[in-house]
Amino acid sequence: METPGASEPAARQPVIGLEVHAQLSTASKMFCACPTAVGASPNTQTCPTCLGLPGALPAVNERAVDLGVLVALALGCTVAGRSRFARKNYFYPDLPKGYQITQYDEPLASGGLLSWPAGSGVHDVSIVRVHLEEDAGKSFHTGFEDSASSAYIDFNRSGVPLIEIVTGPDLASPADAAECMRRLRAILVAVGASTAVMEEGGLRCDANVSLRRADGSHGTRVEIKNLNSFRALQRALEHEIARQSRILEAGGTVAVETRLWDEGTARTVAMRTKEESEDYRYFPEPDLPPLALPPERIARLRESLPELPEARRLRLSSRYGLNDEDAAALAATPSVASFFEAVASACSDPAAACVWIRGELARRLSETGLELDTLTLAPADLGRLIQMVSAGALSASAAKSILSRMVETGEGPDAIASAEGLLQESDADSLRTLVHDTLASHPEQVRQYRRGKREVAGFLVGLVMKRSHGRANPAIVARLVRARLDEPEL
Repeated sequence: METPGASEPAARQPVIGLEVHAQLSTASKMFCACPTAVGASPNTQTCPTCLGLPGALPAVNERAVDLGVLVALALGCTVAGRSRFARKNYFYPDLPKGYQITQYDEPLASGGLLSWPAGSGVHDVSIVRVHLEEDAGKSFHTGFEDSASSAYIDFNRSGVPLIEIVTGPDLASPADAAECMRRLRAILVAVGASTAVMEEGGLRCDANVSLRRADGSHGTRVEIKNLNSFRALQRALEHEIARQSRILEAGGTVAVETRLWDEGTARTVAMRTKEESEDYRYFPEPDLPPLALPPERIARLRESLPELPEARRLRLSSRYGLNDEDAAALAATPSVASFFEAVASACSDPAAACVWIRGELARRLSETGLELDTLTLAPADLGRLIQMVSAGALSASAAKSILSRMVETGEGPDAIASAEGLLQESDADSLRTLVHDTLASHPEQVRQYRRGKREVAGFLVGLVMKRSHGRANPAIVARLVRARLDEPEL
């Protein structure tokens, strides 16, 4: 507990650390062979081991271990040749064994670093540890007729493999914390360790926050549990920092506790008094031997690491002349980066490829709920669409309409444009005749223009476009109309 002195400043620097939990991309659970598929009927993916029934013994999922090592190596951690699983004892309805198998004093890896550009410098966040553990079940307190008096539990998630990444208290703002989590997610996805889909519980975060004392030491730490979006993380920290500031400014003390973020009321609410490590009664898991990782296995996994997001950002920025924001957005997801490079190669216009992928294509995917990986849209076809717009064969509005059809059907842009009559007429000779005929049939408007009423030109351009049924290239039409109007005589 702390009580600030009267001489202490009202504004104190926040000190923030994160505990990020991600579901690993394995077909089976951490210590049994039950599947991990999302969306299965409740309590259909369980067995005696993940239900904690007497006599059932755990067995380590080797794929989960390899994925954990890949994440640790990507974060620059030192992977332990010997680590150990432990029992973390606590009692909650969704924890059938009464303990969670995790790692405690001998984690899988430690001592890493996450860095990213920040203004003219670099923002460094230390990675204290990376360890493996199993998930608990899921409790439901709403959605049922008797929710006021009953709770329901789905044990399908019980035993699902998780990786936990613990950062040092190196973050000084909610925005930095959200950016840190975004970059951790990008690394998890890049190495193939996790899909990190927040809506499915595949990625969530606990945030620890305090306000620094006047002497520079950390203040009372409060934990905010189970934040499942970047926005929720940032908003919860902003609220909690303001809450703690008000308490200290009023001469009060900040309680050591765990809190939850209530999205509906946009505030943190008390969950329980914060436990310390001794409250969990950790002790080595007696049913599992120490986890031994030979140096050659770690070396093999290191060699298999793909290009990481920050390296990819730098390469995209340098090779294609993209700004940092665009390069970072494309580099965050390997499939998006690969798609961009294929489109840029097809259309020979990286800037336009970036605009279409981050703009119209991203909007279409968001509207339909589709993922880029599941589309039949070929990068070469999007590249061709961009070329058609650049060449004046399609208007921007027609191209957007065609892209919608391409996303839906996988058809190429030429076929769609031809079938729907969306190709623009850009031949100057053909359009010159249309312009001549239109102006000849409207002599009064031509005289008005020549007398100084220049805005009439727009009216005449519209008439030409109408006569072409919207298929004429408007830029070429506008140029030809003004050129004709500016001639000495018509």
